[in-house]
Amino acid sequence: MSEDKKYVEHCKGVNGLDKVILREVRGHSAEVYLYGGQVTSWKNEHREELLFVSSKAIFKPPKAIRGGIPLCFPQFGIGALERHGFARNRFWSIDNDPPPFPTNTSNKAFIDLILKHSEEDAKIWPHSEVRVEGLETLDYLDNLKDRERFTEQGDAITFESEVDKLYLSTPTKIAVLDHERKRTFVLRKDGLPDAVVWNPWDKKAKAMPDFGDDDYKHMLCVQAACLENPITLKPGEEWKGRQELSVVPSSYCSGQLDPQKALNV
Repeated sequence: MSEDKKYVEHCKGVNGLDKVILREVRGHSAEVYLYGGQVTSWKNEHREELLFVSSKAIFKPPKAIRGGIPLCFPQFGIGALERHGFARNRFWSIDNDPPPFPTNTSNKAFIDLILKHSEEDAKIWPHSEVRVEGLETLDYLDNLKDRERFTEQGDAITFESEVDKLYLSTPTKIAVLDHERKRTFVLRKDGLPDAVVWNPWDKKAKAMPDFGDDDYKHMLCVQAACLENPITLKPGEEWKGRQELSVVPSSYCSGQLDPQKALNV
């Protein structure tokens, strides 16, 4: 292939492990192993290697590759899971239907990789495919604790158990990120200062006669509300409340997701 063209080459690497070679117009190149989703080579236009990989690196699962750019997820160092998490010693797959890359990078060679959790991973690391952003640092009343007042500490709301929270004085826009389907729901509201976030999870789902046992896996209630300070109207006064839902494409897989951009539209 001509040196003035970009390309993505799928081939075999050390010990027959699948890898992808990316080459850009000006001659830059990179090498990514699907094992660990790990970048093991990055060269400039002069073919100079810019990354270190140990001469004794063991390219054999379950040993992590020593060097390059490893992905330490969902933890770094020692914790409840294996050292530096499990993402660096799992096999990643290629996303065959990624969101479009920005048009100003038409000369870039790129690949979208996805790490799909196994049943064993889900047991040792409960996680959520959906998260809510826009309610960080806000006060909420927890219906599971007799409406006791708390302040949201996380950088987003994720779901690993029952959630029944009443968020107070919320912004006019809230984002619900659906990673699996690569989309973000944007909730816009006026006249409704608060918001409810609810998912019954497994035990309560089974206890409700009009709710399927597994329905909690496929739903999330995020709705505008007026909870803390009731709206009082004098004779002749009017009040208007509005909630609008829209959906925009998004994906964490390729770095295209920018929740703040969605919230600021």
